[in-house]
Order: sequence, then C-alpha cells, then structure tokens
Amino acid sequence: MLGRAAVFARSLARGKGGSIADKACKPFSTSAPAAAAASAAGNENTTNDSLTWKLLRATGAVGGAVLGVAALADVARADEAEHGLHAPAYPWSHDGIFSSYDHASIRRGHQVYQQVCATCHSMSLVAYRDLIGVAYTEDEVKALAAEVEVEDGPNDEGEMFLRPGKPSDKLPNPYANEQAARFANGGAYPPDLSLISKARHDGQNYVYALLTGYREPPAGISVREGLHYNPYFPGGAIAMPKMLNDGGIEYEDGTPATESQQAKDVVTFLAWAAEPEMDERKLMGVKWMFIISLVWLTAIYYKRWRWSPIKSRRVIVDVVN
Repeated sequence: MLGRAAVFARSLARGKGGSIADKACKPFSTSAPAAAAASAAGNENTTNDSLTWKLLRATGAVGGAVLGVAALADVARADEAEHGLHAPAYPWSHDGIFSSYDHASIRRGHQVYQQVCATCHSMSLVAYRDLIGVAYTEDEVKALAAEVEVEDGPNDEGEMFLRPGKPSDKLPNPYANEQAARFANGGAYPPDLSLISKARHDGQNYVYALLTGYREPPAGISVREGLHYNPYFPGGAIAMPKMLNDGGIEYEDGTPATESQQAKDVVTFLAWAAEPEMDERKLMGVKWMFIISLVWLTAIYYKRWRWSPIKSRRVIVDVVN
C-alpha cells in the first residue's frame, strides 16, 4: 500500500510541475511567435525584391521602346532627306478597274504642258497623231502640228530645211541636245516626260505632290542659290522653280485654272502619255471577264447535267441470288 501511494504522489508531482523534457523544451516553444515574425519579414523582403526587379524590367522595356522609336524616327528623317517626303494618295478618277481617262482633263493637261512645261521638258515618245480621238479632232491636231517648224531633209541639194509640222511628227524638243539643256538650266537636265508617271515611284501622286509642294524651307535648313525647297524631291532642293500658279493659264473650256486644277490636269495628261492603251486594255479585260463567266456557268451546268444520272441512280445489291 505504501508503495502504491508513493507512485501516485510522484505521478501527481510530475503532472503538476511537468517533466524535465517539457521544462527543457519550454524556452524553444515560447520563441514560435518570433520565428513567425522573422519568416514574415523574410517573405516581405522577397516580395519587395520581386517588385524591384519587375520595376527595373518594366523601366528597361520602356527605355528600349523609347530608344527604338527614336532610332526609327532618325531613320525616317534620314530616308526623307535622301528620298524625299512620301507623296499622299490622291483619288484619281481613272484608277478603278472599270474607270477610264477623263479626256477633257487630258486636253486641259496638254494645254498646261504646251504653255508651261514644254519650255524645258520634252515628250519625245508622243506624236501629234496620238492625240487624235483622245483630246482633239484630226483637224485640230493638224492645226496644232502646223504651228511648229520641224527640221527635215536633206533636200535635193543635200541641205536641211524647215517645214510646217505634220501629225506624224513628235512633240518638239525645247533643246537641241542634252548639253544645251544643262547649260540653260544651271547644270540640271530636265527629264523627258513621256514616261515620267511610270519612271517615278508612285508616279502620279509624286508628280502632283511635287508640282504643288513648293514652300519656304523650315528653320535650320538652307538651300543654295539657284535651287528651290520642295520636301517631295529627293534631297529637298530642286532646280525647277514653282511653275503653276492660280490663273497662270486660261483654259479653253472655261474651267477655273487654279494651281491644283492645273496640276491635276497635267498629271492626267502625263498618265495617259505613259499608258495610252489603258482604256482599251480595261475594256478588253471586262470583255474577257464576261466571256470567262459565261464559260464557267456553262461548265457548271454541263457538269451537273452529265453527273446527275450517275449521282441519282439507285444501286441494289442482291446478296441472295
């Protein structure tokens, strides 16, 4: 009995005061809140570092984009200075698939060329007779050709002579040769305009923008004497002065001769000169499209007629017999 009482007393003492192991672990168990706080602080530092790196990456991306845009702007400015400002797109009435030349505009454009452009530029690939039925009647073309004198020959005596022009003659050249043209224009050679709308990138828009694009040079840009500032011309400096002005000519049909109207008409005339067969080609294309459509419909009908008995027949397989 005494032994059992002693054991019971020792168990009560152990339950009240705790075991030695519990007392040894008690300091470590009381430090758990501090460990949690340290872990939270570490996570916060990690989060701050992550945000910092994200901000640095975003700043770098924005900086790279800004530098890229600046570099592209420099390239665009350099390209503009070398090749000229890109011409805007204008709504030409003859650009559509089913559109044709405005022949009244071609006639007015020839008048602009004859009175303004022909003093410096030639059109060596266009003959007077090409204008018959396009802008003038045959009698009008003969009268136009007779107004100029053409060197011909040799005659029976072996000498060259002058005669009135004929419809078969080419439009006259303002200069005898290239050297004379350069001498008269300060070293610049006026190009032949027969194919100018095909020889230049975005030809019609470029020629129109060039004719109407003269302006004063902006601040910081100087143009040497004898040249004129035009942003659409490669390099920005062109020897040809501004030639078109409001009321510079008087149209035969009474159309107001504004600068833009003259430019539009002469560009239409130059487009026709470079591609005189365009109307006929488009008309032929429409005819072929119509014929091909008929052939296509006929082929579809024949295919359905030929295959309908085969596709609609009933096949019975007699597996017994």
